[in-house]
Amino acid sequence: MALDLFVVLIYAAGMLVLGYYGMRRAKTHEDYLVAGRNLGPSLYMGTMAATVLGGASTVGTVRLGYVHGISGFWLCAALGAGIIALNLFLAKPLLKLKIFTVTQVLEKRYNPMARQASAVIMLAYALMIGVTSILAIGTVLQVLFGLPFWISVLLGGGVVVVYSTIGGMWSLTLTDIVQFVIKTVGLMFILLPICLYRVGGWDQLVAKLPASSFSFTEIGWDTIITYFMIYFFGILIGQDIWQRVFTARDEKVAKYAGTFAGFYCILYGLACALIGMAAHVLLPDLDNVNNAFAAIVKASLPDGIRGLVIAAALAAMMSTASAGLLAASTVLTEDLLPRLRGGKQSSLNINRLFTMLTGIAVLGIALVVNDVISALTLAYNLLVGGMLIPLMGAIFWKRATTSGAIASMTSGFVTALVFMFKDGLDANTPIYYSLAVALVSFVVVSLLSRSPQAETARAI
Repeated sequence: MALDLFVVLIYAAGMLVLGYYGMRRAKTHEDYLVAGRNLGPSLYMGTMAATVLGGASTVGTVRLGYVHGISGFWLCAALGAGIIALNLFLAKPLLKLKIFTVTQVLEKRYNPMARQASAVIMLAYALMIGVTSILAIGTVLQVLFGLPFWISVLLGGGVVVVYSTIGGMWSLTLTDIVQFVIKTVGLMFILLPICLYRVGGWDQLVAKLPASSFSFTEIGWDTIITYFMIYFFGILIGQDIWQRVFTARDEKVAKYAGTFAGFYCILYGLACALIGMAAHVLLPDLDNVNNAFAAIVKASLPDGIRGLVIAAALAAMMSTASAGLLAASTVLTEDLLPRLRGGKQSSLNINRLFTMLTGIAVLGIALVVNDVISALTLAYNLLVGGMLIPLMGAIFWKRATTSGAIASMTSGFVTALVFMFKDGLDANTPIYYSLAVALVSFVVVSLLSRSPQAETARAI
């Protein structure tokens, strides 16, 4: 596989070069965090789609397609629907705020204490988003090139940490647009057609799989609903996605280019599910279904072409890994660090330092976690369970109070952890119970505590 390895090395070198160009454009704090708030339609659409479609969306959806058939696309469908809703309904007010983090909205509505509490939850979420895709990168490199897992994680993840650190959002934007093109060509226009050809065409795929594989509800309504509860709402409040919204030049760019990115995510999910279905026909006895993507690439493609598709998969994973990494770093430097420094705001050099330190932490966590879907579920359970209710309350309920918001965050976060530990990461109970507990505590504590108007009057 020397030719494939050469192609992948060329791709990795290209990402580092683009990271260098991003560094040259990132001259200010705002450039580093939100690309100067100046992205046009093409760059915005590419970076939005690339951010969402990462390791879990690619490797995970192929695995779901292998096990559940076409209904495996629902994970990406939930993500795509979230992107559409975010850009149609929330992007306009968000762009007017000129902020950097989700938690700043809570500070504007409640007080700085709410911002600090929510920042801890958002940090945990963003770290796990980065871990998920670094983990997927390591899995692919391990299976395809026979490298030890820890070396695969450090090599693949190291490239992400380097280009993210030196150029921030500008590096991410430039690499994302190239990654968007590569993964579209590699997965949708090369791997999928070749897999269908190896099976014998669509008719043979239909003939060799049970009819249930072509049912859009085979995965189960409970799982479909859970995907929307976790991923749709997670997209609406995730720092990694909001930070991309903040890069748009204006609301029209966000509305139209963002909506297009959402529909692209849904089509991408269908393509990956079909690849998984073809893998089930060609490789029916896999020892580990988590390796379905890497196994079908290794078995179906010739040298050179295989390297291009590997690069396409790495493109999907690296874009999401870098998004989670920069999101975690931004929460640290914008929300948590100023409190420790007496309110002093972070500089460009501080941003770079903490992006590097966050990257090292993400690599370390990735070495001890071993399931991309579980890691993604953990991240979104903590985010949605802890932050959805107080954030929506901040926008839509005037009677909401700081005490209610903090109670909701704490109870939702803890409840999600308890039920993930009790019932497992794949269970539906963590998200349902955490949202229920968070809602009840938010409403009850808000009604029992002093109203925002009374607090204002008391302060005066």
